[in-house]
Amino acid sequence: QVQLVESGGGLVQAGGSLRLSCAAAQGTFNWFTMGWFRQTPGKDRELVARIGWDGRSTTYVASVKGRFTITISRDNAKNSVLLQMNSLKPEDTAVYYCAAALAYGSEFTVWGQGTQVTVSS
Repeated sequence: QVQLVESGGGLVQAGGSLRLSCAAAQGTFNWFTMGWFRQTPGKDRELVARIGWDGRSTTYVASVKGRFTITISRDNAKNSVLLQMNSLKPEDTAVYYCAAALAYGSEFTVWGQGTQVTVSS
């Protein structure tokens, strides 16, 4: 069973950057599609970006395109997935979750505990 651990969240000023990292505390997710989600109080968790097992396929959801510059990447040798976020805005404040799915279009079934991102104005 893969266990995911996120890190890299914190407090940043508007316009700043953060890089979130997801690592496997147990097992490996080298063959999984990986995704980053975010959730704010009272709202559903939403997909931010996902990346295929080999890093060749990526998807960025429309709600974050143009709002801030984001890049999802992975290093299977290090068993890690990164989410680089630039030009952050206060409305990007949320808990960000890393998740794994068996295939690119499959449901995400393994979740990390989340990391808080707070963007101050």
